[in-house]
Amino acid sequence: MIQAMVVFVTGTAATAYLQDLFGISFEMALSIVIVHEALYLVNNFLGDPLVGGWITPGLPLIVVYLYQQSGPNRIWALLSLELVLGLMFFILGITGLGAKLVKLCPRSLKAGILVGSSFAACTGKYGFRSLEQGGAGFWANPISFSVGVVLALYLLYSYGFGKLKFTSKNKLIKAISKFGFVPALLVGGIVGMMVGELPFPTLDLSHIFFNPFPHLREVHETFSFFALGLPPLSIVASAVPIAIACYLIAFGDMVNGTSVLKEAHTYRPDESIDMNTNRTHVCCGIRNLVECLFAPTCTMSGPIWAGMNVTIAERYKSGEQNMYSIFGGVCTFNVTKMLCHLFVPAIALVRPFLVLAMELTWMIQAFACFYIGVNMCRTNVERGVAGLCGGAIAVSPNPSIGLLIGILLCVFLEYVGVNKVDRAAQVVSGVTTTAQSHFTDIEE
Repeated sequence: MIQAMVVFVTGTAATAYLQDLFGISFEMALSIVIVHEALYLVNNFLGDPLVGGWITPGLPLIVVYLYQQSGPNRIWALLSLELVLGLMFFILGITGLGAKLVKLCPRSLKAGILVGSSFAACTGKYGFRSLEQGGAGFWANPISFSVGVVLALYLLYSYGFGKLKFTSKNKLIKAISKFGFVPALLVGGIVGMMVGELPFPTLDLSHIFFNPFPHLREVHETFSFFALGLPPLSIVASAVPIAIACYLIAFGDMVNGTSVLKEAHTYRPDESIDMNTNRTHVCCGIRNLVECLFAPTCTMSGPIWAGMNVTIAERYKSGEQNMYSIFGGVCTFNVTKMLCHLFVPAIALVRPFLVLAMELTWMIQAFACFYIGVNMCRTNVERGVAGLCGGAIAVSPNPSIGLLIGILLCVFLEYVGVNKVDRAAQVVSGVTTTAQSHFTDIEE
C-alpha cells in the first residue's frame, strides 16, 4: 500500500499526454486514467497474477503516430489503435496463436521496433527536440530534466547503485531501490520548482475526493467509440502496424513477467500460481476493448508493470507471514493506486511534476529499449537491419513506413538465398564473435 501511494504518480502522468494530444480538460483526463487503473483488476479477478501496466516502450511510437493525425482523425486514430490491439490480444489469446506469431517474427525486426522507439523518444517532443520545432522536453526545462534523467538512470541502471542496493544494509537505500524512478522525479521536480522551471502545487481543500462520474459522462459523449462511431477504414488500416509493434513489445514483457513469478513460486510451494499467457492475452484484450468503447487512452493496456511485478514477487518470496497470497499483494497494490487518484490533495501535490514524469518516462524507455534491442541481435546483419529499421521508424512521416522498410531489409538480407543450415551457422558465428569480443573487453 505504501509503495502504491508513492508510485501512483507514474500512472497520473497519462493525464498530461491526453491533455497535450487532445486538448481535453484535466478532469476528463483524470477520469480516463481512473478507468484505466480500475481495469488492471480485470487480470487479477480472472486469475492472472501479473501487475498490469502500460505498453511503455511503444509509447513514443504511439505518440508520434497520433501527432501525425489532425483534427478528429487524431481521436479516431487512438480509437483504431486500441480497437485493433484489443482484438489482436483477444483473438490470439483465445486461439493460442500469440506465441507462434512472435516466434515467426525475426529478431532483427523486433529489435528494430525497440531501437526505433528509443530514437523516437530522443528526437520526440518530450526528448531533445528544439523549442522552435515544438519541443517540450530538455530545452523547455533543462535543469529539472537533466537532474531527473541522470538520477533516474543512476537508480535504475548504474553499476554503482546496482551493487549498492544488493550489498548495503541501509534501510533508506533499500527503500529508494523499491520505488523505481519516483525518487528521481521528486528530486527533479523540487529542483525545477526552486529554479522556476515548474510551478508550485496549489492545494484546494474545498473538497477531498474527486468525483469522476460527471466527467466520464462527458468522455462518453465526446471522446468515446459510442460518441464518434466507427473510424474510417483508412485510419484503422494505418493503426495496424503500430498495433503489431505494440503487441510484439507486450508479448516480450509477458514472457519476462511469467519467468519472474515462476522463480518466485520455487520459494512458495504453499500456493499454486497458475500462469497462462493465453489468459493474459484475453485479459489485455478485454481491457483495451473496454477502454476503446468508453475511455480511450494513449498508453494502451499492457500485461505487466515490470518493476512492481518484481517488487511484489520479492516480498512474496519472503514468506506467508509477509504476503499470504500473490493475489493479496497484487490486488492491494492496484486498488490503493486507483484510490490515490480519487484523493484530491495527493493529485494536487503531484500535478506540477506530471510533465517531468512524461520526460523521464521517455528517457528511461530510450535507454532501456536501445540496449535491449541491440542485445537481441546475434549477427552484424541483424544489427544493421535493426538500426536502419529503427531509424526509419523514428524519422519517417508514419512509423508504419519504417516497419515496412525493416521487413523488406530483413527478407532480402537475412532470408533470400539462405537456407536454414546457413542461417543457423550465421547465428552461431555471430554469437561466438560477440562472446569473444566481450571477453576481450573484459581482459583489456
